[in-house]
Amino acid sequence: MRTNKFGIRIAASALAMAVSYGAHAVTDEDIINDHKTPEDIVSYGMGTQGQRYSILEDLNTSNVQHLQPAWAFSFGSEKMRGQESQPLVKDGVMYVTASYSRIYAINARTGEEIWQYDARLPDGIMPCCDVVNRGAAIYGDKVIFGTLDAKLVALNKDTGKPMWIKKVADYQAGYAITAAPLVVKGKVITGVSGGEFGIVGKVEAYDANTGDLVWTRPTVEGHMGYVYKDGKKIENGISGGKAGVTWPGEMWKNGGAATWLGGTYDPDTNSLFFGTGNPAPWNSHLRPGDNLFSSSRLAIDPDDGSIKWHFQTTPNDGWDYDGVNELISFDYEENGKTVKAAATADRNGFFYVLNRENGDFIRGFPFVDKITWAEGLDPKTGRPIYADGGRPGNPADMEGGKGETVLAQPAFLGGKNWMPMAYSQDTGLFYVPSNEWSMDIWNEPVSYKKGAAFLGAGFTIKPANDEYIGVLRAMDPKTGKEVWRYENPAPLWGGVMTTAGNLVFTGTPEGFLKAFDAKTGEELYRFNTGSGVVGTPVTWTMDGEQYVSVSSGWGGAVPLWGGEVAKVVKNFNQGGMVWTFRLPKDRVASN
Repeated sequence: MRTNKFGIRIAASALAMAVSYGAHAVTDEDIINDHKTPEDIVSYGMGTQGQRYSILEDLNTSNVQHLQPAWAFSFGSEKMRGQESQPLVKDGVMYVTASYSRIYAINARTGEEIWQYDARLPDGIMPCCDVVNRGAAIYGDKVIFGTLDAKLVALNKDTGKPMWIKKVADYQAGYAITAAPLVVKGKVITGVSGGEFGIVGKVEAYDANTGDLVWTRPTVEGHMGYVYKDGKKIENGISGGKAGVTWPGEMWKNGGAATWLGGTYDPDTNSLFFGTGNPAPWNSHLRPGDNLFSSSRLAIDPDDGSIKWHFQTTPNDGWDYDGVNELISFDYEENGKTVKAAATADRNGFFYVLNRENGDFIRGFPFVDKITWAEGLDPKTGRPIYADGGRPGNPADMEGGKGETVLAQPAFLGGKNWMPMAYSQDTGLFYVPSNEWSMDIWNEPVSYKKGAAFLGAGFTIKPANDEYIGVLRAMDPKTGKEVWRYENPAPLWGGVMTTAGNLVFTGTPEGFLKAFDAKTGEELYRFNTGSGVVGTPVTWTMDGEQYVSVSSGWGGAVPLWGGEVAKVVKNFNQGGMVWTFRLPKDRVASN
């Protein structure tokens, strides 16, 4: 193992292998067809639409019990926490990010390290919800990822050498990047984190080859969007409206709406789908109005960053329910016609099905057992029908500087948080990692200060049941029916994958990678990885065999923000590994 002048650790023998296998540049066509090419995984979501569905069926319900470990790789050092990454695989090389803005290239056959790159983070980073990184993107000869000090880093995918590094936002104001970027038409598309610090959310596009900024789209109404040509900034219109329309006074200047989970891309409509986070501050009485475009899903034109349509799940959000969860494109048949739909499971506890061509509301329904803040959704618009007494009180109405406390369910960590769900093209079901918890929440006075928390609220999270918190659900998007469920003692905080082999994979904080029958929910496989699984599994084929990989390492928001729930997980061990499993060839025909 040697270290080059960039501080990148490179294994000489593995580097030779990488160069030999790394001759194939990743093209726009490769990315668009990612869901059809199981020998590689070159996008976050196993396809730009984010379905996390694999067409592979060698590994199936009849032989999954024969899945066996092939190798395990340690991320090393003392930085063993919050491994939420989804691996990528290209030409026999795995690219996986880790906590504290690290990325590794690994020989996918042997688990041998090829190179490692550690971002040089300053002392003053301010990640709200742990030091996580959820993944990277590959384009051309580059692998690209974001950092906790709000930069994009493009490395040569074969050597780890930096090709370009660009500052996306000011980390001292609370900005960070934790999400995997998305590459569309040669542009690297990224969002930003930092909503708890009163930043202004945005989606931006950078030239994948040069790192030059192509366009910027703020996600708080009143802020300008721009395109850039020949180094010049050209106004691209206000974000769908004027300042002060849905925000009072100057609250829009620090309105939050962070795009911290990244986005998906639908080539059928040429649309980027990004969710936006909570409005800032949490105290909703300081900002009467809908507070666009917070707690919303946006359809954005990838060519210029203009907003095509928006759908707001929680107007005037007063519970930190965000709207950032992934919007997944899918088609279904109804009355003899194909409906181009998109679905999302919101932190607020409702599951939404939208027309992805225009953003129209098709249907919505609860996917959790209990919702207290709303009585339901308007059947025509999908707008929530707020419950009387469901909103935390106004501090101005009370003595002592604290508003009336309310019990709200779900808790602010959501019926579903960041952990991506999956959609099966075979069953027509969505597999949703969800949690049953409530919170006591109250509002407090607050004022904005750069780089300081901008909440104006206090809270305590509590389990809703004694026996379980996490629930993996199979949901029918056409009927709203829960087809099956798996209950887990600790909160579920990892992503889900499904396959043509009728399997659903996910991990648990207790450390298990698990596989379920996609039709019935029967647990068919478990393997203890040694630390909580909060990453997202993937599967691919190599040398005629099917592989499964997942990152393992307990962390994320639950132990940091979880209140009484944190007691449930306080003894879980941290870790930092990526595990890879394979189905031996002689087990493919097993019955």
